[in-house]
Formats: sequence, C-alpha cells, structure tokens
Amino acid sequence: MSDFDGMVALVTGGASGIGAAIAAEMSRLGAKVGVLDRDVTEAADGLFAVRADVTSADAVTSAVQEVIAQFGQLDVLVNNAGIGAQGTVEGNDLSEWQRVLDVNLLGMIRVTRACLPYLRQSAAAAIVNTASVAAEVGLPDRVLYSASKGAVVAASRAMAADLVDDDIRVCWVSPGTADTPWIGRLLSRADDPAAERAALEARQPHGRLVSAQEVADAVCYLGSPRAGSTTGIGLTIDGGLVGLRLRR
Repeated sequence: MSDFDGMVALVTGGASGIGAAIAAEMSRLGAKVGVLDRDVTEAADGLFAVRADVTSADAVTSAVQEVIAQFGQLDVLVNNAGIGAQGTVEGNDLSEWQRVLDVNLLGMIRVTRACLPYLRQSAAAAIVNTASVAAEVGLPDRVLYSASKGAVVAASRAMAADLVDDDIRVCWVSPGTADTPWIGRLLSRADDPAAERAALEARQPHGRLVSAQEVADAVCYLGSPRAGSTTGIGLTIDGGLVGLRLRR
C-alpha cells in the first residue's frame, strides 16, 4: 500500500510551483487530491481543481464543500497558498501589509476553519502549513514577508496544541529559496539575472536552490500516517542556511 491509499488531501495554491509538486506527489502516493487556486488552468490532470481565492471566506467554504462533495472525506490539508513581498520596514505601505497578511496568514486560517469539521472525522488527520526560512533568519528587504511567515509558524504551533486532543496533527515546512516561478519572476526583473541567481544559490550552503520536489517530499512525510507521532514541529529544507556556519 502507498502512504495515502484511501485518503483525500486538499492543497491550496496547488496549481503551480511548490503546491503543484505537493499535489502531484500526494497523488502519486495514492491520495485523491483536491487543489484550490486562484487560477486552476495549469492544474495537473487527474486532480480535482477548484478555483478559489483564500482571501474570501465564502469562496473558501464553497470550494471545500465542492471537494467534500467530490470525495466524501478529507484527511490532509496543506495550506500552501501564499504571495511574496519585498521591502524594508519602510518599503511597503499598510495596504500591502494587509494584502500579504490576508493571503499568507488569514488565508491559512480561513481554509483551516472550513476544513476542521471534516478533518475531525478522519482517522489520520493532518495539517501541513508552508512557512519559510524567512521566519527564522534575517533576510534583507523581506520584513513583510518574514513577518507573515513567522506568524504562520507561531499559529501552526498553537494550532497543534489546540487540536492534539482532536487527533489532528499540525506541522509546517520552511523552505529556503526554492526554484519556483515566483523566484523566476524576481530574477527576470533583476539588473543581472544570472548574477542574482548565483548570489541566491551561494547563500544556501549546499550551493543551489531548493527544488519544489524536495519540499513536496517533506510535506508528504509530515502529512502521512507514517508521521503519526509528529506534531507541533517544522521541517526546514534550506541546504543548511539556518543551521550551518561554514568557513569556506
């Protein structure tokens, strides 16, 4: 049997980037997978894709109900939808703060609330949230993004405490700089994209960007019944950025 045989997973932001890798890997491992995204045109074949914006409680509730109507259950929720932001503490106006927190933090809250009644019925319920190493290390020009992902980590840990008696595990992953379409767009706007990519690769001790598949593998472990005694913790997939201090 595969890790997720007989199980249903829901992945937000699952039509591209890290979310698409997570959805594809869970499907490969036997799960029936629902994908929530603002644009589902690129969602992989074989997945049940529902268009939804996580900033709308009504849209989230409707989308989750569509997934339940399709599959009849929910066992694993992956809160992966998120957006980036660049800037110092002076660099983003308050409307941008509200927009990013509305997606990265409150979006996670809205989806989790909508899914909890169904997760409580599962014999192997798990929630895995996508945070970032930006929550753990000080990166330049990332104050808003770092704050949003730090809130994801803190909220995830507190949710794990609240939900442990409901037999719902809550964990998170903290990717380093990953090779995703968002990073590709950032690089394309740089004065010297090749030099900027090289700098991002060098920042991670193993000398390259993290792959979306590597993050997906970590999420699948945390979400699977094999991790049945694992809750309230995060896995950092960053090539050593947080923990290593190398002397080159």
